[in-house]
Amino acid sequence: MRRRRGSGSGRNRRGAPTTGRAPAVRVKTARRRSASSTQWLQRQLNDPYVAEARRLGYRSRAAFKLIELDDRFHFLKPGARVVDLGAAPGGWTQVAAARTRAETGRGRVVGIDMLAMDPVPGATLLHEDFLSAQASEAIKAALGGPADVVLSDMAAPATGHAGTDHLRIIALAEAAYAFAREVLAPGGSFIAKVFQGGTERSLLEELRRDFESVRHAKPPASRAESAEVYVVALGFRGRTPAADT
Repeated sequence: MRRRRGSGSGRNRRGAPTTGRAPAVRVKTARRRSASSTQWLQRQLNDPYVAEARRLGYRSRAAFKLIELDDRFHFLKPGARVVDLGAAPGGWTQVAAARTRAETGRGRVVGIDMLAMDPVPGATLLHEDFLSAQASEAIKAALGGPADVVLSDMAAPATGHAGTDHLRIIALAEAAYAFAREVLAPGGSFIAKVFQGGTERSLLEELRRDFESVRHAKPPASRAESAEVYVVALGFRGRTPAADT
């Protein structure tokens, strides 16, 4: 049966979901709901990525950010070992498990977060603070060998002060890369969330020294008003004594 124009949802040529010409949903402010909560709810109800995530069974709209990054840079390969730092609620872990074929036993995906998550088929989930002393060894044990990809979608709670938020998210990206250097196999990839304004010079210099290619990218699924971008480092050259020094 032919679907009429404007009904249902689809995906455009860039992979972004579309919802045709469906009218926007307006949410009235309830007595116990703040104006900001009402705005958030209205945005969620009118977000095509939220609707598509529900339709496809992804736990968050953020899954499409990883899909779009991988469609562009091709770092999630069948059989790869992947670490997902700050994995909750599990949208990126779902995508990584599907694209590496971990669901069928080919790849291996390890997700870690201090928040509890429901199981993801094909993935090992660790309920632990990534920054804790024992987290690194727990991830390595679950991974069972060098990682091909380290992902970090971690973000500290926003303070509302742009400079402070930038420094906090860069600190997380630096911690993620310090771990990635320990586990990445030669040729591996590192993908991390940063804020617009780019990566701090010291971290960017490290990445350019250690990888063949370093790019900044803002996937279409990232909201236009969001300051987030992602640093995509491909072709890890391996640890060197000079770099450790």
